[in-house]
Amino acid sequence: MSTKPVVVPDRKITRDDIESKLKELQGEVTQKAEAAKMPAIAIAVGVVVLSIAVAYTLGRRKGKRRQTVLEIRRL
Repeated sequence: MSTKPVVVPDRKITRDDIESKLKELQGEVTQKAEAAKMPAIAIAVGVVVLSIAVAYTLGRRKGKRRQTVLEIRRL
């Protein structure tokens, strides 16, 4: 973040000056937000897939431990 020196203009600041500066700042923020959106979505998808895989694996292990062994003998 760079700090710029404060310059006092010789003329009054108008509403148009403020609006143009706000639009300029909004454009910068929008560009940075768009650039950060894709990696954030990829990370979120990775976390969801990983948590589903872990839940599946742990559930499968627990199911194997509780599984009843049924032995049928013919006479």
